[in-house]
Amino acid sequence: MNQAYIVAARRTAGGRRKGRLAGWHPVEMAARIIDALMADLQADPALVDDVIMGCVSQIGEQSTNVGRNAVLASCLPESVPGTSVDRQCGSSQQAVHFAAQAVMSGAMDMVIAAGVESMTRVPMGSPVSLAQQAGFGHHQSAAIMARYGQQIFSQFTGAEMMARKYGLTRADLDAYALESHRRGAATTQAGHFATEILPLPVLDADGQPSGDLHAVDEGIRFDASASAMAAMAPLQDSGLLTAASASQMCDGAAGVVIVNERGLAQLNVEPLARIHHMTVLGHDPAIMLEAPIPATRLALQRAGMRLDDISLYEVNEAFASIPLAWQQALNADPDRMNAWGGAIALGHPLGATGAKLMTTLVHALRRQGGRYGLQTMCEGGGLANVTVIERL
Repeated sequence: MNQAYIVAARRTAGGRRKGRLAGWHPVEMAARIIDALMADLQADPALVDDVIMGCVSQIGEQSTNVGRNAVLASCLPESVPGTSVDRQCGSSQQAVHFAAQAVMSGAMDMVIAAGVESMTRVPMGSPVSLAQQAGFGHHQSAAIMARYGQQIFSQFTGAEMMARKYGLTRADLDAYALESHRRGAATTQAGHFATEILPLPVLDADGQPSGDLHAVDEGIRFDASASAMAAMAPLQDSGLLTAASASQMCDGAAGVVIVNERGLAQLNVEPLARIHHMTVLGHDPAIMLEAPIPATRLALQRAGMRLDDISLYEVNEAFASIPLAWQQALNADPDRMNAWGGAIALGHPLGATGAKLMTTLVHALRRQGGRYGLQTMCEGGGLANVTVIERL
């Protein structure tokens, strides 16, 4: 079977909701990532066989196949197809898996796996809330409700369940959140993100460039303090999590180019990394966010690896309780986990986060000289993707 190689990886800097990327239509933002990937490779855009775009809130500006629309707004010829994937927060990590599977099978030689989410222009939960307001019902059917005891699944409830199940305290969660900001700030100040971030013009209310470039993750609090964290009110009554220990709503896009051996020969480039292993697993949809733990165990078993073989791990910081529980359950080295900061500081642009984390993992492995990297994502519905890559 063919191998799947990553040959280019780019992301935007995260933009706070209603912040510096608010002026960007998500289709245009995704298209600029595609253009940057092609420019990095100096490749003929017609060589791209497909674009697979992760996106969670596929409504409004992100509706009607945002992947295809991004192609039409990019430098790619209209002969290049595009499709859109929703595996909730793992959407663009699943796009990476689908792209890798396509080139490994030999059906395609060069695929762009990407993701986009504007949480400013398409607010989180819009597909659910607007449908309910229009009288179109709810996505959880009677059979699901009966099977799980008539409960509405909530990631906020799941995150609290995780904290209590793994014996985490408010102080643990706050301390982790503070460390995420410190790591994100240190990485930014060292200039390490510069190789992966595509600077974008800040647009004014009329959609025109304001003269400023957005090149630094907007959510990082360079002055974050333990006292400020401690003063935050909980998200739920008697809860442990606060807005400070949860991921930031974020606008952003990211993408990677995945090729097989024929694709490498066509491009005449050296690969950055190889997709070593892919796993996806379903788990309890009530606690919901625990799935990365059994999924990681399964992935390591299938790959014949131990966690000690992995140089760096990206465990999405949807809430601080998720990486902390994962670390505890797997006895993981905290210094290898989210070493450059995570979504608490850098933002979580939902459907773009999988490709965003993959971009950072590829660049971090190359800078630090590690061999293997592992990425996992908690996802709505009790799902998790796990991807292991090898730096080349």
